[in-house]
Amino acid sequence: MCGSELTPKPQGPSAVALNLLAYAQKVLRDAGPVPSPCISVCRMSDDTQVCEGCWRTLDEIGAWGQSSEANRRGVWGRIAARISSMVAP
Repeated sequence: MCGSELTPKPQGPSAVALNLLAYAQKVLRDAGPVPSPCISVCRMSDDTQVCEGCWRTLDEIGAWGQSSEANRRGVWGRIAARISSMVAP
C-alpha cells in the first residue's frame, strides 16, 4: 500500500470548475456564438459520469458539433447547474 488509497478525494468543485461556472454564467448572459466548454482535459469521472474538464456528459460531447446555438446554451446551463449543485450546502 503506497498511501494514495487512503487519500480522500477533494470535496466540492475545483478552482477550474469554479472558473468554468463563472464562464458558463457569462455565456448564458451574453448574445452571440456559443463557445465550446472544452478545456482539453478529457477524462470522464467514474463518480459523476461527466467530463472532469468541461462537465459535459458523453452524449452532450458527441452532439455538440451538430447542436443548434439554443441547444448549446442549454448544455452550458446544465454545466452551470451541475457545478452549482456541488457548491450548494
